[in-house]
This record gives sequence, C-alpha cells and structure tokens, in this order.
Amino acid sequence: MKLSKLTLATLTSIAALSTTVQAADKVFVGHLADMSGPTAFVGKEYANGIRDALTYINKNGGIKGTGLEFETIDYAYKVPQAIASYKKWKTRKKMVAMQGWGTADTEALISFVARDKIPVFSASYSGHLTDPQGKNPHTKKPAPYNFFYGASYSDSCRALAQWASKDWKAKGGQGKPKFTHIGANHPFPNAPKKACAEYAKELGFDVQPPVVISMKPGDFKAQCLSLKSSGTNYGYIGNLGGSVMSLVKSCNTVGTDVQFMSNIWGGDRKIFEATGSGIKNYIFPTMTPFWDSKAQGMALVKAISKMSDVSGEKQRPHHYIRGICSTYYMKEAMEWAKDNGGITGANVKKGMYARKDWVPSGLEGVCLPATWSADDHRGIAEVNIYKGNYNKGDVSIEQVDTVSLERRPDWLGY
Repeated sequence: MKLSKLTLATLTSIAALSTTVQAADKVFVGHLADMSGPTAFVGKEYANGIRDALTYINKNGGIKGTGLEFETIDYAYKVPQAIASYKKWKTRKKMVAMQGWGTADTEALISFVARDKIPVFSASYSGHLTDPQGKNPHTKKPAPYNFFYGASYSDSCRALAQWASKDWKAKGGQGKPKFTHIGANHPFPNAPKKACAEYAKELGFDVQPPVVISMKPGDFKAQCLSLKSSGTNYGYIGNLGGSVMSLVKSCNTVGTDVQFMSNIWGGDRKIFEATGSGIKNYIFPTMTPFWDSKAQGMALVKAISKMSDVSGEKQRPHHYIRGICSTYYMKEAMEWAKDNGGITGANVKKGMYARKDWVPSGLEGVCLPATWSADDHRGIAEVNIYKGNYNKGDVSIEQVDTVSLERRPDWLGY
C-alpha cells in the first residue's frame, strides 16, 4: 500500500512547527492517534492532550531552544497503517521519538524501535512493554525503547483485585468471590488477562472463564446472562467507550448483579453521562487528578488546554491529562539529552533513567512520581481507585483506595 493512500484513509494528518520557536535546529516527533477507529472515544481526548502539549512547548522555548516538529496521523487503530507511518517518519523525517497509541501496534513495533533506537511513549500500558532486557521467560520481546506513563494494565488490574478482595471482606462475603475477565479477543483487553487472573487466584478468588464481548457497541445480553449464571461477583472490563456502555445497559436489562471494575480507559465522566442510570458503584483506576482538582500542576494543564480551546471553558477528561504527562516526561528526557550529547533517540532513552521519583516541572500533583531504569520500565506502581455513580442527571466520582504494588521480579514484562 502506498503511503499517499494511507494518508487519505487515515482522515487526518497534521504537521506543525510553531513559529514561536525561532530555532536554528529542530527535531521530529511522530504522533500516532486513533481519531476515527474503534478506540476514538478516548483516543481523540488523549491525542488532543499530546498535540496541545507539543504546541505549548514550542511556544515556550521548545527543548532549550530546539524546536519540535511533529505530525499527527490518524491510523484508525490499524496496525499496518501504524507501521507504514513509523517507517515514513523514520526514513523521511529522521524521527527521534514517537508518541504512540494502541497495544497491537505498539507491540508490533517493539523490534523496529529497538533496532532504530527510537523511544516510543505509548498510550498502551501493556505489561509486555516493561521488560527492557527480556529477563523473564514469559516476556514476549525485550522492549528497551518502550515507555509509558502510568501503571501497566496488569498492575492496574492487580490493584483492582486487591480492592475487590478488601471489598468482599468488608461486605461480609462468604467463601471465594468469583472473578471474571470481560473483553474482546484483542491485544488491548487481553494484555492483563493472564497476569491478573493468576494474581486473583493468589488473593483467593475463584477465577471464571473469560467472557468475550466486541470492542464495538452491541447487544451483550447473552454475555450478561453468562455472568449471571456463573455467579460472578467481580467483573474486570478490558474494553472501553461504547462497548462498556452496551455491556452495562445489557446487564441491567437482564438483572445481572456484578461489581464492575474497568481498565483506565473504560471509566470517565463522559462514559457515565452517556450510560446514564445504569452506572452504579462503577470502579476504575486513574493516574492523574480530574479537571476540577486544585493540584498545583493543574495551572499548567489549563494553560496547555488553551492551545486548542482559547476560551479555557472546555472540561477535559483524565485521558487528556495523561497525554500531557506522557509528553512532558519525553520533553524533560529530551532536555537531558541536549545537555548530554544531543537529542538523539539513544540519548533520550538515557534521559528517562536520569532521575528517580520524577515529576515533570510544573506538573506537581498532576503526574505521579515515576522511576524508569535500564532493567525495569515499570515507571509507576501506584494506582488510585475511584468509584463512579450516576443519579438523576448528576455524575459523582469519589476516590475509594490507593494501592501501592510491589515491583515483583516475576511480574516484569507480564
């Protein structure tokens, strides 16, 4: 497939270099986004956070005077288009880093980016991306140039299992609670499935066979009846957007009484508002505060938001804020690289190891402290857990737990 056809098919291709940075030099950052595919419900929000952050960085001096050239390509969640875009950027643009998106495409690119020494900061939090040296036998591929901001999908699911275990005991539950993974047969929802099931068993859960639902909205009454007949107490949802809404509505229709818990993309105010009265005590993790937070770093977040919303009135979801965190970790690694031999992919990677318990300047209280090392890319092992409810047109979200996970060696790359 020729690239020209690819670009037309992806609907949007945006190249930008701010004229505010009058730099003699510039570096290129590729940006893959899903703006029209099955994960666009949240993909658009995350992508906007990255684009606004890159624009803001350029308008405020770039990387110590070096400008950022960037291009956003909507690859519509299609792996071949992601690979073709990567190859174009690598050969024609001399890309030094990339902001990525999905699990299937990020995992497909692991060997490419390792060979080419191009760090990728993805929105996939697959545990498979966390073992840079391939230490563990279950690691699919060593991923020395893959980074992401936040706890892995596996660790987030483990944290939810910890919460569920405490919740079961607090409610006076008798015997083993039943746990079921719910999601499409796809790399994204499957990423934590085995790892989380094993840990749930460690915690005393009776793990049921997974229930498969499409990534697209649909009628999931049959799957909900399966959950009901199995007696599932806690269901982990690996999907997002319209699929989550359909599941909750279908289960309410057939009277399935399950405590739903979701991955980080499956819970936000927008989903709750769209689903309506079916949202009750819905549990989900986050890695940033919400838009109405008074955290110190929210001042910078809101300044960045004005790059595409001059009025400053738009309420951004936590996915948008994570996009900013991802971009600013990359920014500061680039600054370190510039001071230590130049902004190359290999030096940016080294910059990711230069600090411990690290929060980007200006984002205090927004981005969680992170530490990456040459033998462990699990940057964050802390998971904030929230509960969402919908009542007569109002959405309420409250924090119910913070779980700090150990970095167990057997969990690396898993």
